[in-house]
Amino acid sequence: MTALSPQLSPQQRRDALGTARGGAFDLVVVGGGVTGAGVALDAAARGLSVVLLEAGDIAAGTSSRSGKTMHGGLRYLEQLNFRLVAEALRERDLASRTLAPHLVTPEPFLYPLTHKYERPYVGAGVALYDLMALARTGHGMPHHRHLSRTGVRREAPGLDPAVVSGGIQYYDGRMDDARHTLAVARTAAAQGAVVVTRARVVGVRREGAQSVVSVSVSDSVEGGDDRFDVRGSVVVNAAGVWAADVQAMAGAATFTVRPAKGVHLLFDESAFDSRTGVLARAEDSVIIIRRWFGHWLLGTTDTAFAGDRSAPVVEAQDVDYLLRNINKYLARPLGRADVLGTFAGLRPLLAPAAGNASATSAISRDHAVITEPAGMVTIVGGKYTTYRRMARDAVDAAARMLGRTVPPSPTETLPLVGAAGWAGIRHRTRLIAEEHGVAEADVRRMLHRYGDEVPAVLSVVHADPALAKPVPGAEGYLGAELLYAVTHEGATTLADVMVRRTRLSIERPDGAVDAAPAVAALLAQELGWTKDHQATEVAAYTKEWARDRAALG
Repeated sequence: MTALSPQLSPQQRRDALGTARGGAFDLVVVGGGVTGAGVALDAAARGLSVVLLEAGDIAAGTSSRSGKTMHGGLRYLEQLNFRLVAEALRERDLASRTLAPHLVTPEPFLYPLTHKYERPYVGAGVALYDLMALARTGHGMPHHRHLSRTGVRREAPGLDPAVVSGGIQYYDGRMDDARHTLAVARTAAAQGAVVVTRARVVGVRREGAQSVVSVSVSDSVEGGDDRFDVRGSVVVNAAGVWAADVQAMAGAATFTVRPAKGVHLLFDESAFDSRTGVLARAEDSVIIIRRWFGHWLLGTTDTAFAGDRSAPVVEAQDVDYLLRNINKYLARPLGRADVLGTFAGLRPLLAPAAGNASATSAISRDHAVITEPAGMVTIVGGKYTTYRRMARDAVDAAARMLGRTVPPSPTETLPLVGAAGWAGIRHRTRLIAEEHGVAEADVRRMLHRYGDEVPAVLSVVHADPALAKPVPGAEGYLGAELLYAVTHEGATTLADVMVRRTRLSIERPDGAVDAAPAVAALLAQELGWTKDHQATEVAAYTKEWARDRAALG
């Protein structure tokens, strides 16, 4: 039997499209965010036949626009949601130790104290946070510690000593959400899942008034707007903020998704003098500034959203809110001129039964599995960190609908792509750099993007040494990485590469727009783009980048 591959290439997409057209599957999964990718992985790993259909790119929506932290949710302790915190802490530690240690790494955070009465209250909460992690995993991330005013100044000189009188430092996990979701989807493919991107579900068919039997799909890549049906014994609806719409296509309406907009701002490393991230009180929730791959990432807002769900935008008041709240704690205030990039994402919150919660920050982050109508399982709500548990619950429900006994979920011990050889390869940084003629610093950076796949990414430089260097204007990523995004990681557009496979769109104040034509020309070698198509891709990416930065003026 031929080993399955995690490679998502143009040819793989064509093959997957053909398989989807002519096949009948145990599960048809709608939605290629982390939850849908997790469902596809869980189902395939249990031996079910599964096809994953994503309307755009893998992680194009919420899953590439999160806070980029794998965390237990310290603030949920105040809401007394101990079960969610305990579950998320277990998943955080599992990801950083076993499933994706190359993508999820421990990161320190500091809670700044501004009043004496805060220390016992906050200290008790953080101590409970650590104890819950130990109880669930036996060994969590490094333990918290209490800091005096002097200790805070050592860790975070950028905090205002006239405001901050002490602090409590604890740990959570840092990640690149888009690359993590991509790794989940590629691992699903390696387990046998059929993965098709740019395949929008536009209809759901039921057999008479009975069970759901198929979905109608619009393919926007091969030959224009081509439509076809994909049959499945069970359809798993993991469409996030569109989940209610997908259920409505099947003639049911049993829940409502209330999108909440979260906005983040990215700053240069020099913008804030600190060795630790900071989580602090904001006007209506908390605000976090965290270290993120040589930058600082500030977020988040938590506001009800009623606009275009396919293109949530950062507004001037969002920027004002974030700057106003973080500047309460900083010795040197941050301003609009310091912002490199911005992005907005939507949390798919399951609306309360009464539908009248006063604020989205008060809505539970618990997930729900809905089994109506017959033949459809909907997984909705939840938080990024608990995606694996959500996927397991959805597949358990689907198995009951199938009327079959399936093995228990094996994903707790199934490393994601790039993780299996991580422990060994990270000690070979210098040798890999010498073998491929690249800087050792580039290999160290790439280890936290590709894990044990780094040699595979760099293999093309022997045939084309130019790929061992960045495209001018797109520094921070080698040409080999841009090419790998197409040949192995499923990128089909310029924006896929600039926004999700890399983060050039937010890491550079110009979004690397000047470099976009050269990047498009490089990708064209694999995607077969004409000059006109390259120009179209550049224009589309430039428009998307400008939309995200409009609030900065």
